[in-house]
Amino acid sequence: MKIREVADALERFAPLPLEEGYDNAGLQIGLTDVEVSRALLCLDVTEEIIAEAKTCGCNLIIAHHPLLFRGLKCISDANYVQRCVREAVKNDIAIYAAHTNLDNAMAGVNFKIAEQLELERVSFLQNISRQGIEGGSGIIGTTKSSIPTDEFLRLVKEAFSADVLMHNRCTKKSVQKVAVCGGAGDFLLEEALKQGADAFITGEMGYHRYFGLEKQIQICVVGHYESEQYTIELLQEVLATLCPELETIKTKVNTNAISYL
Repeated sequence: MKIREVADALERFAPLPLEEGYDNAGLQIGLTDVEVSRALLCLDVTEEIIAEAKTCGCNLIIAHHPLLFRGLKCISDANYVQRCVREAVKNDIAIYAAHTNLDNAMAGVNFKIAEQLELERVSFLQNISRQGIEGGSGIIGTTKSSIPTDEFLRLVKEAFSADVLMHNRCTKKSVQKVAVCGGAGDFLLEEALKQGADAFITGEMGYHRYFGLEKQIQICVVGHYESEQYTIELLQEVLATLCPELETIKTKVNTNAISYL
């Protein structure tokens, strides 16, 4: 199977028109008319990830976050991005990123998070239509039954294996309607409020966004990496369906750049 065929399959599931304007999803490095040995699946491309790909005999890395997000004016060794580019090219390792197009796809990243939380009646929080392709930002769904707020906070922390759960001091006694956006999702907070969500879960949020909503919504912020960790599993499931002959390996490297003391 060629890299081009893998890319085509991923883009059938998560079409590139669904990516946000600031994004750089798709092929990052490499040639498409090359046979894939194995594919390594990860959230972030780092030097450790490239070393792991070499060790595992993978000539394709499929990541959620693009390595090349902003333009490079030099390829030397000044930072990890430049070093990763050099190593990938030197070792004939292609790099592909499925980012906001995968976030915005039907059954994409946020639906996978909803699955981990066992939410029901899940739909997009905010619909998107681009070039005739339907998608959306975030999701909204319900728990099987109403959950006391304290218990809900513990469940969220456990579901994401979060060392720290940041939340506001909400006065709601229970939660049932839940809005979710993995990664940096605070731009959807108002939409969650508008749709009557009892809780809003995301990966990161600015300090001042926590204020003034104590009686309206339970905010839960689990960490960017933590919120999107199940994307690796999602990629493996998608590829197992669309490219069953492709061997995929989930990274064993935790690329979370944030540590908690």
